[in-house]
Parts: sequence; structure tokens; C-alpha cells
Amino acid sequence: MLDRIKTWARTLKRDSRAVYLAARDPRVPWYAKLLAVAVAGYALSPIDLIPDFIPVIGYLDDLVLVPLGIWLVISLVPKEIVVECRDKASEASPPASRTAMAVIILVWVSAALALGWVACRYWG
Repeated sequence: MLDRIKTWARTLKRDSRAVYLAARDPRVPWYAKLLAVAVAGYALSPIDLIPDFIPVIGYLDDLVLVPLGIWLVISLVPKEIVVECRDKASEASPPASRTAMAVIILVWVSAALALGWVACRYWG
């Protein structure tokens, strides 16, 4: 069982890099490319939208959202491009998505400001 989980994790890591490479490929349709940019950015970002220290839902995005997004992108990209990107991803080192990190930080700051505004309106 542990070996299956490790294999699944390695495959997921490789596929997240393959999605990143597919997002940069000119042969990929625009709608798949748009989704690939979002999924790869989130998967490769050093910061999660839902922090891992939050019980249960902290890991929910890593266990459900990322694999679901990767599966959806791979199903939208032509098979020969997926195979080519997976081969390249097996050899390449993973990139870090600083843009996605900035977007996630912006979402958290915006949520905090909105919560503060609501609190001031409610109690003020």
C-alpha cells in the first residue's frame, strides 16, 4: 500500500511538471492552456490556498483539487503532446511558480481586508 502511494505521488509530481510544459506548448488548445496555467501554477506554488495546518481541509486541496485539475488538463491535451511533456518532465527539475505564490498571497490579503471591512461594518 505504501509503495502504491509513493508511486502515485511520483506520478502526480511528474504530471504537474508535464502540465506546466503543456501550458507552454503552442499546439495545446487555448482553453486547455488556460486551465494548465492555473493548475500548474497552483500545483507548483510554494504556498497553498488552504494552508496545510488547517485540520482536514488543509490537505484536501493537495489530495483532491490538484489531482483533479491535472487529470482534467491531461484529458483536454492531445495524447501525443501529453506523452512528449511527460517524457520531458521526467528529465527536468521542477520550476517554482512565484506568480501563483503572489496570486495566492493576494487572495489571502484580500480576504483578510474583506473580513476586516465586514467586522468594522458589523461592530462599528
